[in-house]
Amino acid sequence: MQDILIATFYRFTHLEDPASMRRDIEATCLEHDVRGTILLAGEGINATIAGPRGGVLSVLEHLKKDPRFAALTWQESNANEQPFQRMRVRLKKEIVTLGLPGIDPRRSVGTYVEPEDWNRLLDDPDVIVVDTRNDYEVAIGTFEDSVNPDIDSFGELTTWIDEHIEVGRQPKVAMFCTGGIRCEKSTALLKERGIEDVYHLHGGILNYLRRIPREESRWQGACFVFDERIAVGHGLEVVEHRLCPSCQYPIPGDSDSGCTNCASTDPVTRALDEG
Repeated sequence: MQDILIATFYRFTHLEDPASMRRDIEATCLEHDVRGTILLAGEGINATIAGPRGGVLSVLEHLKKDPRFAALTWQESNANEQPFQRMRVRLKKEIVTLGLPGIDPRRSVGTYVEPEDWNRLLDDPDVIVVDTRNDYEVAIGTFEDSVNPDIDSFGELTTWIDEHIEVGRQPKVAMFCTGGIRCEKSTALLKERGIEDVYHLHGGILNYLRRIPREESRWQGACFVFDERIAVGHGLEVVEHRLCPSCQYPIPGDSDSGCTNCASTDPVTRALDEG
């Protein structure tokens, strides 16, 4: 029985003093036996939390009492066990780090595309579909025929865009990420650069995997998530993976070949190889 609710959410809004909110939010989570990570910055909130359904919903309702979070929405999934070891409320300069001051999704952002319409965009030869996630995330799963920028961190995407997206051509660009927040900034950046036809997957990969039947899906592999589940697939079911003990790259649970990133193997496999 899956009795743990996992809620992933973000909200771009102006927070004048995020530090003053930290203790209250953390206390509310602990009161309701909720764990996870919540990031607060002057530009808003970004979080994934997990716990008993009633507890998670109580935390969300508490946040929504703040007028700045009144329109807060979230992506839901379930687990058999708590996927977080502790509760952390952290203060950051950005809730998703692009490293470019002045990029504000509240001012300009790409057109949202619902999961049911995403396949049509993938099939459009005039659209460049870009995976905005880090290389270790793309390594275990992505949409077929999408472009992999091969970046180590989200902040590197700016350089890739400057080198590969020609403003003068006015291309159509579609972007996707895990839950949607990275695309808020990356599509806002494209709009700032002068690209007019910009789209992104509403609710990200998680929303697509939750709503699109496997037989209609264009997703290949698993989706990396930032908790102890490591990866999920269609229907947001856990797909068994482990993290490389040397470099922390995700490795499919049924793989005996070790890590493709650093070529290390787990101790048992290594002992057999050296045997």
